[in-house]
Amino acid sequence: MKTEVVIIGGGPSGLLLSQLLNDAGVSTVVLERTTREHVLSRIRAGVLEDGTMNLLRHAGVGARMDQQGLPHKGCYLTDNDLMVHIDFHKLIGKKVMVYGQTEVTRDLYDAQDRMGTTIIHEVEDVVIDGADSNAPTVSFTKDGQRQQISCTYVAGCDGFHGVSRATIPAAKRREFERVYPFGWLGILSRTKPVNDELIYASSAQGFALASMRSASLSRYYIQVSSTEKVEDWSDDRFWEALKQRLPRPVSEALVTGPSIEKSIAPLRSFVSEPLRWGNLFLVGDAAHIVPPTGAKGLNLAVSDVFYLHDALIAALKRGDHSGVDGYSAHALSRIWKAMRFSWQMTTMLHQFEGEDSFAPQMRRASLAHLAQSETARRDLAENYTGLPF
Repeated sequence: MKTEVVIIGGGPSGLLLSQLLNDAGVSTVVLERTTREHVLSRIRAGVLEDGTMNLLRHAGVGARMDQQGLPHKGCYLTDNDLMVHIDFHKLIGKKVMVYGQTEVTRDLYDAQDRMGTTIIHEVEDVVIDGADSNAPTVSFTKDGQRQQISCTYVAGCDGFHGVSRATIPAAKRREFERVYPFGWLGILSRTKPVNDELIYASSAQGFALASMRSASLSRYYIQVSSTEKVEDWSDDRFWEALKQRLPRPVSEALVTGPSIEKSIAPLRSFVSEPLRWGNLFLVGDAAHIVPPTGAKGLNLAVSDVFYLHDALIAALKRGDHSGVDGYSAHALSRIWKAMRFSWQMTTMLHQFEGEDSFAPQMRRASLAHLAQSETARRDLAENYTGLPF
């Protein structure tokens, strides 16, 4: 088998990259280790930045998002004493869209099917050879048969535990990591959201987030210790903990119900540099992980796709390799800014085990500053809705 770009990973970043490349006449093969059904069953983030929305529209996969997504012109931050509204639209003229990552992935699968793209699921033992040469190959096992694809470029969109980053020699990589001593326990419930915009809450009991997936599907999170187990949290225990962390007017309006999904997500900040080794490029979670506090995970992967698709099209169609050569530096510049914002939001809203009496005072002062300073609110709005690509 031969193609121009092998994309390892059939999640939203891999599918979006394939969609954009195919649309420009660049051939791709997408390899995914799980089934399509499994990919579409994963519950992930649902807040799309302004730039993400625009790139999805450019790729021809924005119609259902625009029809069914929930545009949000702002969000709230609270510590029970203060409720601060960050009005994105008023401050900077932008908004975000609440539209589940699962739905984005479904739209991309449908578009790729219409294009007739080769997407091979349930592949095992993927090996990238010759990534530092001009003729890389990707081999894998499918249905017990070993197969190989020759290509010009390889895009590693296979997540934190994928093969792509590990293919880059350890001596060529620099990794930066901060592991947070807590996670987010989240539930999905078929209940009316408590508010029409997201509420980020800091309290003496810990952090909470009131979010949603639709007008009838709510997503709520609470901060828990990294040692907690999801099976120890009944629905009743979760709802009670959530109510304790939300301002009273909000908790009194909360509609509770049975959870249809419940999980604990650990929090970490992670970056691996560089994002390129020869003709292998890292995209999304293969290269970086952000805490979900700033709603940056999927959006940061999309910005990687923006830089890489443009670079690969220029190289393959026009012989211009400047974008390929600059991909890592360009993407990392935006990645580190998103890391800073996610770290800042995480620090401002969460309790840390063993913290001194100074820490909660800093959280209160940060929120008070947001309440009083339009400049501070504008800075948060610019980062939350997404810095320019």
